[in-house]
Amino acid sequence: MRLLPDGKLYRALVLGAVAMALAVGTFFALKPVFTDDPSCAAGVERRGARGECTGVTDGGFHFTAALARVSRQIKAENDRVAGDKPVTVALMIPMISNNPAEQHEFTEQVQGAYLAQYRANHESNGQRPPIRMLLANPGRNYEFWQPVAEQLAAAATTSENLRAVAGINISLKETERAVAFLTRTKGIPVVAGPMTADDIMNSATRPRAYPGLARVAPSNSDQAAALGSFGSHIKPSETMVVEDIRDDDNYLATLRRTFEKLAEGAPNAPETFRSPADFNEEGNLANDFHQMVPDICSSDAKTIYFAGRPVQLRQFLTELGERNCNKHYTVISGSHASTLTVDSRFRDRWRALTTGAGITVRYAALAHPDAWARGGPETPGGSKAAYRQLADLARRLGNNSATGIGPVSLSDSRTIITYDSVTTAITGIRNNTVGKVEVPTLSEVTNSWLRLHGGNRVNGASGWICLDQYGNPHNKAVPIVHLDPATRTAVFDHLAWPEGRAPDPNCSIRTGR
Repeated sequence: MRLLPDGKLYRALVLGAVAMALAVGTFFALKPVFTDDPSCAAGVERRGARGECTGVTDGGFHFTAALARVSRQIKAENDRVAGDKPVTVALMIPMISNNPAEQHEFTEQVQGAYLAQYRANHESNGQRPPIRMLLANPGRNYEFWQPVAEQLAAAATTSENLRAVAGINISLKETERAVAFLTRTKGIPVVAGPMTADDIMNSATRPRAYPGLARVAPSNSDQAAALGSFGSHIKPSETMVVEDIRDDDNYLATLRRTFEKLAEGAPNAPETFRSPADFNEEGNLANDFHQMVPDICSSDAKTIYFAGRPVQLRQFLTELGERNCNKHYTVISGSHASTLTVDSRFRDRWRALTTGAGITVRYAALAHPDAWARGGPETPGGSKAAYRQLADLARRLGNNSATGIGPVSLSDSRTIITYDSVTTAITGIRNNTVGKVEVPTLSEVTNSWLRLHGGNRVNGASGWICLDQYGNPHNKAVPIVHLDPATRTAVFDHLAWPEGRAPDPNCSIRTGR
């Protein structure tokens, strides 16, 4: 073949080869853009229409920017204990929400879990084994609980030595299925945190419904009993129930039953509404509540029991605050009402919570700093030292420094109750790490729940955790609080008890429980 003058053929071939190489390189560089890559990180995949990153991480992946600081510290702590035969606890809660108030609560719960891990590894006199933490995101409303639970089950059979799952914060049908799968199918111990529904628990009639499930928060019925003893002056004839009748929400179902019982004898039938499938959505319920208000005003009701989630409670209070009648109302709700204290959309509605013809919002909290932080002698039912220990950790580690986890709030109960959930799981694990045992079996941890009462109770920051034979907290302290428009916080009113009085100094559990 004859060369072109001045080597033009050679130059053309070279340029063609370069162009082809650039084209191929560009194709491979851009290929991820044009393919459906489900991976967010190791152990974390995109799922659902939103493409939400769900799965399990050791803190190396940050589900949201809000979780970045605390996730980094969990990762650092996990790496620090990696070569020291650690045992793993997983925090299983949704980690992502479009609702800023809910996202705030998720962040608090992860912070509470880390504070429990940090205390166990640094301030427990060298007790073993060291604790490794996993963050398990099952998606919004636990939509993808099954693949995530499968990952946790796999971690229980490998060198990761998963020995308990903690957290479990929303009482839904999906949550119930997750707990049943972990405990009943896989034999993995679970310590639920803010979960309060009465029907996701073991009991005398269903003692093995969820074998290995322990709970640290008082149930809805226990909260109602405590509210009943606190509000014994309330006349049923001056009450009304406003309730969400949406299906497949265990929290709502049990709250309806408990409030209807408290209002037994009320002259008016409950006012009902149905919230959207995603209870964080606003929907058109402001219109429904607007229509309810005249009927409430024309009734003899002074106390309103509200069985609903926080978004709907905010909408209801907003409409009730615009009423034309000159009456004062007390609105009583469940523990999820704590979300209002961090809900920015409620910011301009605090003015409705005033004296005179205003509104008092009262609820049974899962925990409150002032329940145990005040002076005076130690009283049965709680430990001031246990709360102070958490408060000190939150003060030292709750900052934006290189080793901080971001500002920590203890006022709305979520940090405290999750800390207690993880602490209880760690206690059960370490109680069975004796003699030559370095890693207890899953069944040994499950059986440890049977010992966590009396002198072996967990002195939680939320109060004593004395588990009965079904894994439920016996006569757990219930702080009754109200929302204060002056401070825009939940203010502690009084401690109440499901049995009407505090437990004895030994936290004895009588027969019949």
